[in-house]
Amino acid sequence: MTTPAPRKILLFLLVWLSAAWFGSWEFNPNNATRLFAAISLVEDGDARIDEFAPLTIDKAQFDGHVFLDKAPGMTLMALPAVALATAVTGERSTAMPLRFDDPALGRFLRLRLRLAAASGPALLTAIAAVLLYDLALALTGSAAAALVAALGYALGTPAWGWSTTIAGHAAVAALYVIAVWALWQGRGRYALLGGAALGWAVVVEYQAVLAGLAIAFWAAWQWRTRLDHRRLLALAAAGGVVALLPLGAYNQLAFGTPFRIAYAGVQGFEGMQQGLFGLTWPRPRVLLEILVGDRRGLFWCAPVLLLAPMGLSLIAERPRTRGLAAVAAAVIAIVLLVNAAYFYWDGGNSTGPRHAVPLVGLAALGLAAAWQAGGWTRLAIAVLLPVSMAINLMIAAAEIFAPPEYRWPLWSAVYELRFSRGDLRSWPSEWLGWTPWHGFQLYLAVALPLLLLLVRSVRRGSS
Repeated sequence: MTTPAPRKILLFLLVWLSAAWFGSWEFNPNNATRLFAAISLVEDGDARIDEFAPLTIDKAQFDGHVFLDKAPGMTLMALPAVALATAVTGERSTAMPLRFDDPALGRFLRLRLRLAAASGPALLTAIAAVLLYDLALALTGSAAAALVAALGYALGTPAWGWSTTIAGHAAVAALYVIAVWALWQGRGRYALLGGAALGWAVVVEYQAVLAGLAIAFWAAWQWRTRLDHRRLLALAAAGGVVALLPLGAYNQLAFGTPFRIAYAGVQGFEGMQQGLFGLTWPRPRVLLEILVGDRRGLFWCAPVLLLAPMGLSLIAERPRTRGLAAVAAAVIAIVLLVNAAYFYWDGGNSTGPRHAVPLVGLAALGLAAAWQAGGWTRLAIAVLLPVSMAINLMIAAAEIFAPPEYRWPLWSAVYELRFSRGDLRSWPSEWLGWTPWHGFQLYLAVALPLLLLLVRSVRRGSS
């Protein structure tokens, strides 16, 4: 019988391997601009990306220099990977022809991107999957329900595909899960961890502060009657402040002041001048498009999440867990409303609504309760979870950056254009000379036994 600890190790390995196995296009602007800034920091000790400016449309300009136009969290997380690749290979960008069509530059960037994704978003998603399993297990007492929640989140939603990139969406989803798990524990070191997770989420994506505040208020509310509530609040605040310090340090290095953010200098996107850096008011039509629209609909990419609202309502029925259901619902609502209020709500090149991805971890918590309820909901999850996992395997292997002009992109841009033709990205095909299909088949040969071991351990034993 597999004990809980080895089961969590299997889950971690399955999720991390699944995200690290595949990759995304290194020249996509969301990847490239973050990577260029990391390369500049490692090679030159500054944040300017002047020499890379012709290679990306995502950039900011201040005082005649070009910079990353995003929050710097993913760039900072990529620094160890970029430094390692530079130290091991001895290659520097100054020796590369800076052209899209140059194979040497493509390989140079690809190595750094793959290492950064594997050590950043893929790692965070794997950790969050294990913690979501632990949280769902505490809520339901069922290892099967907990595994459904963890797999539903990590492999049944676009969090999988976005964990193969260094865009911040999957990282923020994971950090929300980590924060809620840690703050739910209600002990000193966990309060520190929870605050740090929320602080770092803001360094990764500035708008994460809005849902992060909901999590922080929930923690303060659940601690309010405890004798040590001031200590817990102080520790959580300290964790958040420490996590925010690299943001100030980056801004000081890049702009000469810790109080300037790159969005203020965005070039080529006039919509960012509307409202607060592109945020105005939520639009009901856009909200509908985010959920079920033919170009970005979340439920087309993750149909298993259809059961999440019902599951969260079941969690809310129990007095002990009502607050947890409330904070999960608040995070979901805030992320959706912020996405619906954003001028560039569709995210440009994106398979699914990438700005809504931060909600999927806490939404998947509802799947545990829906599974535990039994009856038709368990049957629905038994059907929809494998379907969702198959959809997101295809997305992760073929295309997470579907072009915006495609209707029904799961079929037209992902399956027809890429997957059916074997146009896949995996590390065996990119680095070992394997064919794309052989690299995909090797993944299945490794991942399916891990998955079967997990399912078997849950069926054979109790938590």
